[in-house]
Formats: sequence, structure tokens, C-alpha cells
Amino acid sequence: MRAFVFLASAVAVVAQVRPNLMEEAGKFNLPSQRLGVDDLIAVSVYDAPELTRTVRVETDGTIHLPLLKKGIAASGVFARQLETTVADELKDEEILVDPIVKITVVEYHSRPIAVMGSVKKPLTFQAVGYVTLLDALANAEGLTPEAGTEILLTRNDKLERIPVKRLIKDADPEVNYVLHGGEEIRVPEASKIFVVGNVKKPGAFPIRDGSEESVLKMIALAEGLTPYSAKIAYVYRRDENGAKTEIPIELDKIMQRKSPDVTLRVDDLLYIPDNKTKRATMTVLDRTAMFGASVGSGMLIWH
Repeated sequence: MRAFVFLASAVAVVAQVRPNLMEEAGKFNLPSQRLGVDDLIAVSVYDAPELTRTVRVETDGTIHLPLLKKGIAASGVFARQLETTVADELKDEEILVDPIVKITVVEYHSRPIAVMGSVKKPLTFQAVGYVTLLDALANAEGLTPEAGTEILLTRNDKLERIPVKRLIKDADPEVNYVLHGGEEIRVPEASKIFVVGNVKKPGAFPIRDGSEESVLKMIALAEGLTPYSAKIAYVYRRDENGAKTEIPIELDKIMQRKSPDVTLRVDDLLYIPDNKTKRATMTVLDRTAMFGASVGSGMLIWH
């Protein structure tokens, strides 16, 4: 009778241990993917707490468990497949008669996706579950205002150029690639054209839509000319060898529509010099006007 009570108690304890182990394993509910080097997994062997632990896939693609003489190949297989392999090894080495093995993924580290460049939050994250290119950009909190017209996706040692307009504005599913880890996403800054000199707002203006940029368009972006701008402007451009060339532009004729607008290239510098004669004339006129105003108001003081 006592033996029966003891056996019943032992069965009850085992029945409690198994759900507890299952509950612990269920805490890690990551999507099922093939394992890789440096992934962390939880191995639960029912009725064998000495074998229940978390282990990391080593650089040779194997995991090692106590009592087992050799490592078990884990890289490239799913967790459920690895469960069968571990159970077979425990039986083959006569450690357990009929082992019940549960393996769950705690952390993936073998599927990094790097997002960098003109994004608000550059980062590297793991491709867990179903991840698309748009998902990766969303994880990086989107593009910055300085972002250019294309996204560079490197995967399997191949570089793909994806137009931002096609991916985001047109929502073309053909370029919203599914990512599996190991990809690098880089968003270059937009190319620029520089405007300096006698404009109201000098600066570097990004070129995003790939359309042709011209002198008139750049002047418009710079909020127009100042009163002392010269009739001749200059475009400074580097050739294929890096040598800088100076190209005169008949700005006055373009503004009067007597000459066609001039197309600019990426990295051009448009310089609008000062019209010194006009400025000197305006200075004299300003002083004369001030002198007349002073005389008219009786405020002129003779020394």
C-alpha cells in the first residue's frame, strides 16, 4: 500500500514537471525560421532537468548538451527538426529511453538587416518572421528630408537600385522585397545644386525627382535675385577628370526671355556676382535722396 502511494506521488510530480517545462518553453514564441550561428535556443528535455537549458549555436553550426559526446548540427535546420535530432542522439547514446524534447528560439542573431544613410534612426535588427523592405524602413522611422531618389539594397553580394518613388509613392509590390537577413539597406543623400551670390536665399538645393534643373528653377528656389545682381552669371562645373570649368551664363537675357534657360547638372555651382556699377549708382541715388529729404525737412546741419 505504501509503495502504491509513493508511485502515485511520483507520477503526480512528473505530471507537474512536464507542464511546467512546457510553460517555460512557451515563453519564447518567435516565428519558426532556420537556425543560424549565434542564435540562442531553449532546450527542454522532460524528466531530465540536467539537460534542460539555453544554448547558443556555435561558430561551427553545432550545439553542445551535457552527457552527449559530440555536438549536434543545428545551423540551417528548423527547431522542430532539431528536436528529433536531439532525441535520437539521447537514445543512441543510451542516456534516455524515450526522450521528449522541446526546442524554442529565444533570440535570433544570425539574420541581421542593416539600415543606414538618410534615415531617421539607422539601426541593425534581426529578420524575425515576415519582413519586407518597407518594414525595414519603418523600423528606421522613415527617410529624412535629405534622402535621395533611390534606395540601395545589397543582398547575396549583389547591389539593387530601387527608386524611392516606385517603392513609396507608387507602392509597387514588385520592389517591396521580402528580406531574410544578411541584407544591407543604404539610403544615399539627394544630389545637390549650389546657388551663391546675389540671391535672397543662397544654399544647397537637393535634387530628388530626377527632373531637369535649370538656372531659372534654381533662382526660384533661392527666392529670387537681389537688386544688385549682375547681368552675367557663372556656372562652375567639374569635368570627368575633376578639373573645374567656368561657364558664363547670360542671366539678364534669360530673365528677359531673350535667351533660352540653361540646364544645370548635379553638383553644379551657380554663382551670381555683384553688379558693382549698379550698386554704386544705387548708393549715389540713395545718398542724394537722403540729402534731399534732410533739406526738405530742415534737418540739415551745417558745420
